[in-house]
Amino acid sequence: MTAPTGLDAAIEYHVVNSLGWPGLRPLQTAAVLPVRSGTDCVLVAPTAGGKTEAAVFPLLSEMVDGNWLGTSILYVTPLRALLNNLHPRLIAYGAWLGRSVGLWHGDVGQSERRRMLGDRPDILLTTPESLEAMLVSRRVDHERFLGSVRAVVIDELHAFAASDRGWHLLAVLERVERIAGRTIQRVGLSATVGNPETVGLWMQGSTDGRQPVAVVREDSKSAMEPEVTLDYVGSMENAATVISRLHRGEKRLVFAESRRSAEELAFLLRERDVQTYVSHSSLSADERRMSEQAFAEAKDTVIVATSTLELGIDIGDLDRVIQIDAPRTVSSFLQRLGRTGRRPGTSRNTLFLSTSLDGLLDASAVLLLWKRGFVEDVVAPPHPRHLAAQQLLALALQEGAFGASDWSMWWGDLALMADGQEVLDFLCEREFLVEDSGLLMIGPRAEKEFGKRHFMDLLSTFVADLELRVVAGVKEIGFISPLAIPAPADRSQRPLVLAGRGWLIKHVDWEHFTVWVEEVPTKGDVKWPSSAVTQSFDICQAKREVLLGAVPPVALSKRVPDALGGLRIERAAEVNADGIVLQGRAAGGTRVWTWAGLKANATLLAGLNLVARGTENESVLLPDGISGTDIRGADPDAVPRIDEEAITGLKFSVALPVELAARTLGERLADPRGARATANSAVVRYRDR
Repeated sequence: MTAPTGLDAAIEYHVVNSLGWPGLRPLQTAAVLPVRSGTDCVLVAPTAGGKTEAAVFPLLSEMVDGNWLGTSILYVTPLRALLNNLHPRLIAYGAWLGRSVGLWHGDVGQSERRRMLGDRPDILLTTPESLEAMLVSRRVDHERFLGSVRAVVIDELHAFAASDRGWHLLAVLERVERIAGRTIQRVGLSATVGNPETVGLWMQGSTDGRQPVAVVREDSKSAMEPEVTLDYVGSMENAATVISRLHRGEKRLVFAESRRSAEELAFLLRERDVQTYVSHSSLSADERRMSEQAFAEAKDTVIVATSTLELGIDIGDLDRVIQIDAPRTVSSFLQRLGRTGRRPGTSRNTLFLSTSLDGLLDASAVLLLWKRGFVEDVVAPPHPRHLAAQQLLALALQEGAFGASDWSMWWGDLALMADGQEVLDFLCEREFLVEDSGLLMIGPRAEKEFGKRHFMDLLSTFVADLELRVVAGVKEIGFISPLAIPAPADRSQRPLVLAGRGWLIKHVDWEHFTVWVEEVPTKGDVKWPSSAVTQSFDICQAKREVLLGAVPPVALSKRVPDALGGLRIERAAEVNADGIVLQGRAAGGTRVWTWAGLKANATLLAGLNLVARGTENESVLLPDGISGTDIRGADPDAVPRIDEEAITGLKFSVALPVELAARTLGERLADPRGARATANSAVVRYRDR
């Protein structure tokens, strides 16, 4: 029976009597009709905005009204920890209606999996990799277990859409749809993004039989204005002192931008008698879970985390979010800001503590863009040809063999397979696949490259935005883009600059994504403080605006104006309101301050027919003789040239021709929009006065 909310009457009863809610939130109310109609939907709200219930309550209502039997709803997230966190909640919701909820990922044992195969749960919580493993497993009857699927909820859609794991998920869902013999409704849950309609269209995958996607947003106009403060403290020690003295008795979540800085801050806080927990990706899952659970149950405490706690894992009600320096994107800041203000009468808040002038500049840029209403568009990585290879091999494992002429039916017009025939030809040529009577099956080369542990290497986690860890001895220094690594011939003359110090590159281990370095005195032209971690064109342009006088309209501590004033004096030679600055002779060439971001600068170099190595976010080093006219004539659509060694960072690149793999990676490290804007800028030659 349908209640006034449009949900099943039993759900409405339990919302009030079991959850104690006075009613549904605005997003949940607005989502009922489009979700129940079977339309593909994107539900957009900040963290802890009730998106899970906005999707699950209408789908459970449809399950009851339509008498769906078997595993009819898949709930997919990028993190096992998030699935573990959601599982008890969804079990309770299912129990209201006598429906079951199962959990299936890499940490779930074989006995529990066998139980679910025999007694199929109505809702299955899983990851894309586990779905893939089900499809290729001989133990799973695909049609019986997945043939009844009618809807899939994709949690943290923005995180999927920005990485190869999203392409992989879409490809796997196309195969599930073919097994089910029906179009499966897709409901994406996303934090605030700049282009939800585009992300929704991407989420739909192949277009066959699909109607336009519905975007449902939370109406936040009535929400209290967030409390955001920017402070300059000058060091991690001072940041620890401020955190230890402020907001005593409250629960504080502190975000740091690297594992090294998270551990350093946690140590300093414990020295100051602050109960402190840590969460980052180098800790074991059990260690993180214990920290997060202890933090959730405590009151006067701090947890220091990297982006591991940016996604929707429930760690209880927070009083404060504190940001050390700055996140890389505005959307990341919005995710973190949304962790607070969940209790009635409280507001969302974030305190930025800048430990360096560079950190202050980055934070000012993020806040300047945020106050203008800017949020980054989510863009799927282009040309996932390596995943087309993975999918063709996975299909051969799933089916035993597939038709050489009708393979594309499994994915329709999914953009992932746009270059599928070229990839398939290479797989056959190199005997990754072999043909017999018009059927393709796994060949000897695939057995050699991916066959270990029952082809687990073919199903393992995908590399997202490629970055390399920089290590000196046993100490992690930070992370860099492959574009920031100088060419081998230049490494002795051009040390890497990271964390304010110079590092001589001793070895690049592409297999393990690690750069081994030793510290050297900075010399020559390495005084500029440019982060080697990728920053976008928009962030870098906002940094330039701050140096030219812009101030983010948020609460500022008394220390910030003086610090910004000193920073502007220090870096006055690097910015000019009239255009990009050509600074003249530098060690190794001419330095041009573009403020365009790492990828745009690499694209600009490629457009000048130069190799993009040792690139910076804020500037590029050009050979002597390159003029402003040359810069304006650069091809903004050029693809950065990448070392062949670097393509090992592209998962499954061995299943592509070397040239195609290198081009694929280069296309992912390009920014034609930023390069075009830079090439069109006036060039101002700086002269010392």
